[in-house]
Amino acid sequence: MSEGTASKERRPSFQAVRGTRDLLPPETELWNRVEQTARDVFTRYGFGEIRLPLIEPTDLFARAIGQDTDVVSKEMFSFFDPLDELDLAAQGFDAFVQQFGSEEIASALRSEQAFDQRRRGFRDALLEVRKSKPGEYRPPDPNVGFGKLYGRLLEVKAKLEPPRGGQLLSLRPEATASVCRAYIEHGMQSLPQPVKLYYMGPMFRRERPQKGRFRQFYQIGAEILGGSDSPTIDADVIQMVVAFFAAVGLRGTTLYLNSIGHNSDDCRRRYVGILRTELEKVRDKLGSDSRRRIKTNPLRILDSKAKDEQEVINSLPKITDYICDECKRHYDTVQRDLRQRGVEFDENWRLVRGLDYYMRTTFEITAQGLGSQDAICGGGRYDGLVELLGGPPAKGIGFAIGEDRLVLSLQSQGVEPKQSADVLIAWQDEQSYSQARSLAALLREVGLSVMMPTKVMRPGEGVGMAARLGIPIGIVIGPSEVSAGVFSIKILSEGTQAAVQQNRATEIGRLLLFRVLLEKNLAKVASNHGIDTSRRPVLSLLSDLTARGVVGPDLATLIKSSFETFNHAAHGETLTDKEQTTAISEALFVLYRMSVLQWMAV
Repeated sequence: MSEGTASKERRPSFQAVRGTRDLLPPETELWNRVEQTARDVFTRYGFGEIRLPLIEPTDLFARAIGQDTDVVSKEMFSFFDPLDELDLAAQGFDAFVQQFGSEEIASALRSEQAFDQRRRGFRDALLEVRKSKPGEYRPPDPNVGFGKLYGRLLEVKAKLEPPRGGQLLSLRPEATASVCRAYIEHGMQSLPQPVKLYYMGPMFRRERPQKGRFRQFYQIGAEILGGSDSPTIDADVIQMVVAFFAAVGLRGTTLYLNSIGHNSDDCRRRYVGILRTELEKVRDKLGSDSRRRIKTNPLRILDSKAKDEQEVINSLPKITDYICDECKRHYDTVQRDLRQRGVEFDENWRLVRGLDYYMRTTFEITAQGLGSQDAICGGGRYDGLVELLGGPPAKGIGFAIGEDRLVLSLQSQGVEPKQSADVLIAWQDEQSYSQARSLAALLREVGLSVMMPTKVMRPGEGVGMAARLGIPIGIVIGPSEVSAGVFSIKILSEGTQAAVQQNRATEIGRLLLFRVLLEKNLAKVASNHGIDTSRRPVLSLLSDLTARGVVGPDLATLIKSSFETFNHAAHGETLTDKEQTTAISEALFVLYRMSVLQWMAV
C-alpha cells in the first residue's frame, strides 16, 4: 500500500449526526422569510421576543411535561453536569463564613485582593485538609492571610466537607416550560399583565427520524402569561397564528378546536371517570399502549393514531358533553368570538391534553403535503403551569409551530426559496470590475441588496443569471460602458433596458430601492389573493388586482404613477428634486396602503 493511499484511508469522514441536517442556501431564504414574517405578525399583536437557553434543568421538563411521558422518559437528550472543584470550594467557603461570622473572616482575608482569590485559596486549604490525617498536617504561618484560617479548618473539618453532587441537565425538547421559568425567575408578574412573548429556535428529541420529524427540529411559538382567562385572549392567540399562516402564504390549513374543561370533580375529572369505565368495556379492542393508559392517562387514548382503534375511540363519550357550565360558557364565547372575526374552524372533541394544568381551550392546525403527520401547530390554555413550577398563580395560553413541517408544506405547495438580491451587476474585464465594485457599494449604501458574480460575464449571461435567480434588476458594465461613463440597467419584469450616467448612481439607486419595494409588496398582495406571481410584469399583476376589486382605482393610479417615475429614472431621464420627492412620498403612501391590503387578505 502506498503512503498516499494509506493517508487517504486514514482521513476522517464526518457527517451530520443522524436526525440532524444542514440547512443551506437558497433554502435558508425560505426559512428566513418564514421567521421574519413571524416577527412581523407577532409584533403587530403586541408580542416581544424572548431568547432562551438551549439547556435547562431536567426537572423543569419533568414537572412541566410529565415524568411518565415519552418525551421525558425516552426522548430527551440529558447529561450530568458535576460541580467542579471551584464550585465545591465556593460552597465550602460560604459555609465557613456562615460558621464563624464576617468580622473574623474580614480580618483574616484583609490581605487578599479579590473574592475569587479567596475562594481559590480556600480550595487549596480545603484540599490539603481533606488529604491530611490527624496530627500530620501543619498549617502555614497563622498570622498571614489564609494561614489564620487553616487552624479553624482543622477544628471543624467534618462541618466543612463540601457537598458533593451536580445537576442533571437536558437539551430543551420544547420551550413553554422555559418561558414559564423565565417569567418566574425575572419577576415578570410585577410587569403590566398579561406578558406576551414569542420565541423561535431549535429543540431536541431522541425520536426516530422520518418525514418532517428530526432529532434537532425548529419551533416558532408564543405565550401569554398573567392577566385574565378571558375568552377574548384565546381568540386573539388563535387569530394571530391563523394570520401568520396566511401571511407566509400557506394554503389549505384547517383549524381544529376543543375544550377540555378544568380539573375538578364536576368537570374534567367526572368525564375521565366515565371515560375510564367505557374504555374498560372495550379493553380487548385496544392496543397495548392504550390498555396501559386506561389507568395512567385515559385522555391520551383519544389522541391515538392507531388505525385499528379509530372506530372504538369515535364511539366513546365526548368531553364537551360533560364539562361544567362555566367551561361551556367559556368555550361558547371563544367560538362566537372567532366567528365574528371571520376565523373558520372545525370542532374536534378528540383534541385533548393529558396533564392536569391544561384546561379549557385546545386547538390544532393541520396543513397539506405532510402525509398522516399533518399537524403543524398545537396550542391551548395551561393556567396551572406557572404555579406548578414554583411561581405565583398565573393564567397562561400559547402555541408552538413546527417550522420544519411548515417549510415542508410550503415547498409542497410550490413556494420556492427566492434569491434575496435586488440587483445583479455583471462585469466584463478588470477595469469594469473596478467600476462594478464601486457601483455595488453605492447601491448597498442606499439599501439595495446587490449580487456581483466573481467571474467575467457577457451581458446575456448576466441578465440570464438574474432572471433564473428571480432578481428583478440586472446591470451590465463592460469596456464600452466604462469609456462612456454609463452603466446598462435592465428591469427584467418589464423587459426594458437603458444606459444611465454613473454619476447618478446614488440618485438612481435610491429610486430603484422604492421600485423594488413596491414590486415586492404588490407581488405579496397578489400572492395572498391566490394570484400567480411568477415572472409576471408589475402592471399585469396590478391589472388583475384591480379587476378583482382588491386595489381601488385611486390607489392603482398612484401605483402606476410611481412605477412610471421610477422607470423614467432607470431609463436615464433626469428628474428634478421635486419630482424625486413626490415620487418617493407617493411610494411611501402606496407601501402603507399595500401593507393594509395584506392584512385585509389575512
